[in-house]
Amino acid sequence: MTPTLPLFVCAEAVDFRLGIDGLALRVQASLGPQRALNAAHVFFNRGRDKVKVLWYDRHGWWLMYKRLERGRFASIPSGALSDVELRLVLEGVDLSVRRFAPVRGVRVA
Repeated sequence: MTPTLPLFVCAEAVDFRLGIDGLALRVQASLGPQRALNAAHVFFNRGRDKVKVLWYDRHGWWLMYKRLERGRFASIPSGALSDVELRLVLEGVDLSVRRFAPVRGVRVA
């Protein structure tokens, strides 16, 4: 099993005119250069209809950008996020909504 990178969500809205260099400088100033390279970073715009994900591999920075045609991304708390949770958010799932009620087993016989 391969280890996953930690994902950090930026708490405040980001100006999306910033490109790879501007976002990378912002992350490095916030976390420090070493921690910035070993994680992926998620940024939302003010309207929460766009998201940018910035991460670093061995050769350089990558930037992923997604814009919704309709609707908005659900608000998620800042801090660490798992890769599965990020995929759910990018698909439009609201992580704050409880989907399933807990089920307790009952002995029948």
